[in-house]
Amino acid sequence: MIREDFRVASLIMRLGVLDVGSNTVHLLVVDAYPGARPLPAFSHKVDLRLAAHLLPDDRLSAAGEEQLAEFVLEAMRIAEDKGVEEFLAFATSAVRDAVNGLEVLARVQAQTGTQIRVLSGENEARLTFLAARRWFGWSSGRLLVFDIGGGSLEIAAGQDEEPEAAMSLPLGAGRLTRDWLTADPPAAGEVRALRRHVRAEIARHAGVFLRHGAADHAVGTSKTFRQLARIAGAAPSSEGFYAKRYLKHTDVIVWAERLAAMDDVERSRLPGVSEGRAAQMVAGAIIADAVMDLMDVSQLEICPWALREGVILRRLDMLEGSAGEASAPPPGTSVR
Repeated sequence: MIREDFRVASLIMRLGVLDVGSNTVHLLVVDAYPGARPLPAFSHKVDLRLAAHLLPDDRLSAAGEEQLAEFVLEAMRIAEDKGVEEFLAFATSAVRDAVNGLEVLARVQAQTGTQIRVLSGENEARLTFLAARRWFGWSSGRLLVFDIGGGSLEIAAGQDEEPEAAMSLPLGAGRLTRDWLTADPPAAGEVRALRRHVRAEIARHAGVFLRHGAADHAVGTSKTFRQLARIAGAAPSSEGFYAKRYLKHTDVIVWAERLAAMDDVERSRLPGVSEGRAAQMVAGAIIADAVMDLMDVSQLEICPWALREGVILRRLDMLEGSAGEASAPPPGTSVR
């Protein structure tokens, strides 16, 4: 028994994953080895809101670049203190959408020594789908997975670990709030216009996911779905990682209307809604309502794993498949 425990311990590696998102920059440290679930060891994040640093010409501002470099340096110090053996860093839509995104990342790398790879929207959807599949297992059947980010909406569906269809749409809660909602609370005309825009965009692509038939299990990942589920009565985070949490479409319909009538302060008083995310909840609810309605989903289950876990799992798959490729970046990461 002692020998077996020692063998397992010798396989475990400590990974650091840096997720540069549109709203949050998040460092997650996990203990993991091939064939086992990653166990979180440490988490550190800040609401950097890189998307808000996009200038009118779609360039990431100097202030945004400076803040990102500062956080990366801090993350590297933390990773060293926590004994991280391998560091994976990736960026999503805020950097992907910036016309100078690769230039910014090159300068950040020169300053910090850390290479941050840009995930394509499709790969973001695929890796999130992988995480959901591993969490729910094969018995969940055909999965339909939604992820509402700050800058984009990812949708993926399929029977296996690789989805049949995967797509990223420019319908993030932060992006739509910034581009469509100017008042607090938003004017009724703005809400209607945003609702029409979101539904038209999703309806244009819904057939890609519906042609293979209904899903056996609909899944929502991301902070937006977790917050909507919480205000609709789902278990709080204090009940643990493994508590089952669901979100009904009927509840989303009700809360989309209520949230639009509230101002930021009122929304921030709702259970599970942070002050920094309160402004985005109206757009988030509009997106959730539209995607559940147009994809014929009456209820979805909240998955605690998402993109970060998908990146980790894909990396572990590589280690299991070929020890000689241990220094390579995870598949699914690509430079734009």
